[in-house]
Amino acid sequence: TGLATGQRLVTIQEGPLYRTEGSHVTLWCKVSGYQGPAEQNFQWSIYLPSAPEREVQIVSTVDPSFPYAIYTQRVRGRGIFVERLQGDAVLLHITELQERDAGQYECHTPNTDERYFGSYSAKTNLSVIPDTLSASMAPQALIHMEGDEVELTCEVSKSTAQHTHLSVGWYLLQGTGEHHAEEILTLSKDFVLKPGPSYEQRFLEGDVQLIKVGNTTYRLVIRGVKPSDQGQLYCEATEWIEDPDKTWKDITHKQTERTLLAVSKGRDLSVDIAAAERSLSEGDTLQLSCVVGAPKNSSSRHFEVIWLLNDMEVAKIDPHGVLIWEEGHEERAKLGQVRAFKPSNTVYILTISEVGLEDKGTYQCSVSEMKSPGDLHSIQTNVSSGIQVNVKPIGKPSRTLSGGGSLPFPSRGKQQTGQQRWQGIPGSSGVGLGTLEKRVLSVFWEIAGGKVGGRKGTGAAWTWQSTEQLSGERHCRSSSSTAAVPGAVGTGLPCGGRVAVGWHCCPMPRALSSRAGLGLHATLRSRVATVTYGQSFELFCQVDADYPLEGVPASVRWLFQPRLSTGPLHELVQVSPSGTVVWGTAQPHFQGKAQLAKAGTAFRLHIHSALPAHEGTYQCEVQVWRRNILPLGQPAASTSSNAVGIKVVLPESKLQVATEDSSMEIASSNAAIECRIMFAQNNSQFAVTWYRLPLLADATPLQIVRADYSSILEHGSEFSSAAQKSRFLSQRVSSNVFQLQILSADSRDEGRYYCVIEEWLWLVDGWYKLGEGTSGRTTLKFILPERELRMERTNHSISAREGEEVTLPCRLQGALPPSARLSATWFQVKGSGRDRALLTLHRDGSVGYPQERLAGRLHLRRPSAGDCSLTLSSVESGDAGAYYCQLQEWQQQSEGKGWTLRASARSGYAQLATIPPESTVLSRICSSPPLLNFILYLPLVLILLLTLAVFCWYCKFRK
Repeated sequence: TGLATGQRLVTIQEGPLYRTEGSHVTLWCKVSGYQGPAEQNFQWSIYLPSAPEREVQIVSTVDPSFPYAIYTQRVRGRGIFVERLQGDAVLLHITELQERDAGQYECHTPNTDERYFGSYSAKTNLSVIPDTLSASMAPQALIHMEGDEVELTCEVSKSTAQHTHLSVGWYLLQGTGEHHAEEILTLSKDFVLKPGPSYEQRFLEGDVQLIKVGNTTYRLVIRGVKPSDQGQLYCEATEWIEDPDKTWKDITHKQTERTLLAVSKGRDLSVDIAAAERSLSEGDTLQLSCVVGAPKNSSSRHFEVIWLLNDMEVAKIDPHGVLIWEEGHEERAKLGQVRAFKPSNTVYILTISEVGLEDKGTYQCSVSEMKSPGDLHSIQTNVSSGIQVNVKPIGKPSRTLSGGGSLPFPSRGKQQTGQQRWQGIPGSSGVGLGTLEKRVLSVFWEIAGGKVGGRKGTGAAWTWQSTEQLSGERHCRSSSSTAAVPGAVGTGLPCGGRVAVGWHCCPMPRALSSRAGLGLHATLRSRVATVTYGQSFELFCQVDADYPLEGVPASVRWLFQPRLSTGPLHELVQVSPSGTVVWGTAQPHFQGKAQLAKAGTAFRLHIHSALPAHEGTYQCEVQVWRRNILPLGQPAASTSSNAVGIKVVLPESKLQVATEDSSMEIASSNAAIECRIMFAQNNSQFAVTWYRLPLLADATPLQIVRADYSSILEHGSEFSSAAQKSRFLSQRVSSNVFQLQILSADSRDEGRYYCVIEEWLWLVDGWYKLGEGTSGRTTLKFILPERELRMERTNHSISAREGEEVTLPCRLQGALPPSARLSATWFQVKGSGRDRALLTLHRDGSVGYPQERLAGRLHLRRPSAGDCSLTLSSVESGDAGAYYCQLQEWQQQSEGKGWTLRASARSGYAQLATIPPESTVLSRICSSPPLLNFILYLPLVLILLLTLAVFCWYCKFRK
């Protein structure tokens, strides 16, 4: 700056620059305003941190003897060289950066002008940092059939001290050359998902996904794998850093080992049957899964599955999903003891909730494929697989356990219960528990003979954890005694925690009373209570006493409590009477930001360039010693100041989000809803949360999914099932556009959609939220077909006693066309008027449970293809309300093509009322209608009998 036109000016890449050890580094340099030849020469030197005033020559474009000895070998071997971009611009290359290459680099241009006029060199700083990036994936060889789903996981991590971003991509290498790698899908450094050209359409359809799980796991999912996907797949991670000129530079790359994927085109079926547990005891639950290996277009193929036990048929599920129980098992199915269903077109489940000895033997799963549903003469393939299951008679359990608790026995009958009391082992204290499987256990933890706490739970293992051990002197106080018992506690429980019956543990109070009467006072003040990020502020600790303090040895201890913290204040720094400064370890954000000073009897703490981490409560503690006493020994007096709060205001958010409302109408396809950022700061990152607002006037918004600033997904409670997660996808399709994709949308998805975008900024020590913006509403409507299905629409009032079973009707009137498929969804209308999906029968016959906690109580018995009545077992009081079902008829356009919605209909409401269970036998008898009628007519019957007896006596007397 300040140079006139025509002056020589040398410019170099702005620093400081951070590059990783072992990487290839370039630095640019150019000259302007020079005289003489168009091709200028350049000389590069370095000033090392160990000798910042000494020039060490590296390389020159004109003088081969220019390098010093320590660089000669690397220059001759082209490890360091200069690339000429044009006559007056060059690049310095260091092909493999070493730790000793850190320092201040100077680019010098020898004079070609008539006289010296201007600048002839420029400098920049280069720091060498460790390469902490790692990327790993277990190498494997996978063989999949066409149409399968492939899932690969890559672990990526870094621990760079500087603020950096990551990009993670998946690549496919086909052939023998390394140059044939094809990009599949990449999560960019800006957290935008970018598919490769060959995978763009499949990405938009949701068949290719990259899912970030936690901070280090990246998962690639390819649905409907194709022969073109076979080859070597690997994951590549790149670490990026922002240079002072606001450009991002890749500083290191890592590739994982490769996974070999082979894709077969065959259509042969395979069947695999598995049991969660093959050796059971009476009363246990048996769950069998039958997985059909259908390599191609498995969702559009037609399978009939038969479950067999010891070669005897148990149940059959046809291609429509209609379930038929064989005689002998139908009654147990009505009681909810056996259950069969298909969660997908290739997975079939058989569950027996309370097995008996009659349930042991060989189970088989037989699968038949048909050209079309119901065409029994077009069976293409019939395969089966078997598994042996053993059931043992229940015996008397014998266990030993420290503590106390109860363990339920398994039982066959619903009303039978049993418990075993676990007795404590004498003399045990504070011992851990072993593993207890498939039982409910209540336990107590013992310390010094008293119950400290207890836990109840289910699961395969119990884990006991203690909090961190408290340091410092402590005392315990009994609720029945005021005597302190120092050192009685070693449990690591926090202050106030229950250590033994009636005992409480707290830190010892500071013993200052013996030195508090010397009239020593401290007052803490600040000129400002609120500062903006990056501004500076000061705190003054003024000390006063009833005696002169000049020359009195004094120390100051600065304390700090972060915002939102409720614990004790942490020590920031302590300054001894001799001036020694000792920094605390709890708050590292203050070192290098704080300056300490003393003026008379006032101590000053100056914080420059305030960070959000500096927001909180401050306090100072002062100690003074008697004069001229060496060593100092114990302080003569101590005092603590008042607390002062400092608030740090973050930079103002510039975020602007598009707020225009829009609408969208679809028939039976995918839907994509956009959310657009109109303006934001260049270095911001964004979190987006998608909401659906039902069309009802007083509806409450439902959170669908949230993607934070690093693309980690969190689904709302109504959308947390596996089926919902796979249908609702949040993607960032460009730097300013987010998109919610709804796959296979239907009328259930109608509503008003919007997003809330949060602006996040990295501020030296972490990510901070600056603000947020809400988009306009996009109203999604489903175009219903002109033709409606014929079904029963009568409203029903149904009563059911709690604990019993009830069936809610939903029946199609008339036959379903042979080539058509039926889907059904059951809804419950709660008091707020919001419809809640309970169960969905997909058009391939599989069943999904949006409310997973109800999966064990909801059943579609389906005696026929058009009967989708819902059976609710073990009725509870909370089940009361209105229910209805919605049916949809689907027709495939042509073989291998998509499905089109042809007709739809909704049933009438079934109003379910629940009745509390009968409490006594007498009340059950008295509520019997025949007995009630008998009681009502009993007086009349007695009168008639008495009249008849009198008449007979009179007739006898006359004779």
